[in-house]
Amino acid sequence: MNTVAELKQIMNKETWTQEDCLRIRGTIANAKEPVKKFRSAVADLETNNPTPSGAAAVKLGIAYYMLCRFDEAVELLSKGTDNKERRFYQALCYKHLRQWDNALETLGLAEDRGWNPKEVTLETAEVQCLSGDAATAKRTIERFAKSSQEDANFHHVTGMIAEMQGDYDTAIQSYEKSREIQPKHQAATFRMAYYYDLHGDTDAAIELYLECVSKTETAKDESVKSLPQPVHANALLNLAVLYEDAGQYEKAKHCLRRILTCNPNHPRAKLFLKDINASKTMVFDEDEAKRRARRNDLLAIPVTDFELSVRARNCLKKMNIRTLGNLLNVTEAELLSYKNFGETSLAEIKTMLAMKNLTIGQMRETEATEETDQNDTGPTVGDEGVLAMPLAQIELSVRVRKVLERLKVKTLGELAAKTEPELVSCQNFGKTSIDEVKLRLKDYGLSLREIS
Repeated sequence: MNTVAELKQIMNKETWTQEDCLRIRGTIANAKEPVKKFRSAVADLETNNPTPSGAAAVKLGIAYYMLCRFDEAVELLSKGTDNKERRFYQALCYKHLRQWDNALETLGLAEDRGWNPKEVTLETAEVQCLSGDAATAKRTIERFAKSSQEDANFHHVTGMIAEMQGDYDTAIQSYEKSREIQPKHQAATFRMAYYYDLHGDTDAAIELYLECVSKTETAKDESVKSLPQPVHANALLNLAVLYEDAGQYEKAKHCLRRILTCNPNHPRAKLFLKDINASKTMVFDEDEAKRRARRNDLLAIPVTDFELSVRARNCLKKMNIRTLGNLLNVTEAELLSYKNFGETSLAEIKTMLAMKNLTIGQMRETEATEETDQNDTGPTVGDEGVLAMPLAQIELSVRVRKVLERLKVKTLGELAAKTEPELVSCQNFGKTSIDEVKLRLKDYGLSLREIS
């Protein structure tokens, strides 16, 4: 039976089991232009089910999940038969949408309805890890630790826990163990690639990212226990960034087009492609880059490094002005409007800035007039645990993480204390990176600081 005929046979089944989903992956993995063929099959499924409900909604919802259309998948699955398939794939969608509480609750429902308890446990631990709670994830997987020493997925999650806790040697060993048990295990391979990417080993990262998105697994592989999307979007996005940084724009665009072929409305892929098209017309000025680096180092100097009176220092602290860059983004009127901040303190700060040929509000005059999508005024959450959460536990792109490391930003609270102009003034930190930071902060009820 040829690929198209086999795919059509599966798509025409009234309901799908996990085995059917694995067969779909195995079928499209061996096809030419697999995602296009699968999208075509899904389009036929939509035509035949204009108002899906029950089993049809579950089936189409799973198909949407496989095409990275997570919002649509959640909506459709909510209309479907309340079975284990519906609940498990709902949970996977919630995980990709970073709705951690919904994912955890729905995984519990999937187990109640008969989904494999071990798979649910491992997915639960992974969600806990991604939400920043590695300690709870470690306790979660203890349930199956003794019986899972030959389980590739178990070692992948164990590696994630170690990685989130900063134990990188153990993490790499766990990922390697996962790949030893199941060669080219996709999730473990991605985490290894991400680690090497983050630590500057670009060649190793590219090799592993490419391995993530190659056609390596088929439905006949009985060790495969879960179903990823037809494309690994995060691997392709990170590959695109590496290729763009190397000036290989066509390769970068090819990666993004693979994502957009699967989901034409993928927001990050669309933004990245826009950035890459803009990068092709940019001319790199080494002297200007060095000048900007020196300026960024200057702007990152904490105001506590300067000799200021106790009153001036306390006022700046209460206004959340922590760096020289923060100070250059505030006006004299804004300083004077603050309680206990008078002309004497203003003169003191102006003198200090003048010694560095700087003035209050200097960056405000040159800052971009582009409006932001949100109007929050910085860290408004009172939960000190959230503000103190290390960025090592937050899922960020390699590009963003490297810039934040240069700025010595280590926690969510420190990130929320930054302003948009401070971040965009850094090399390689464009609108796409800003949008990513805003989304991650929003996940925790935070936002970048704004001085109004």
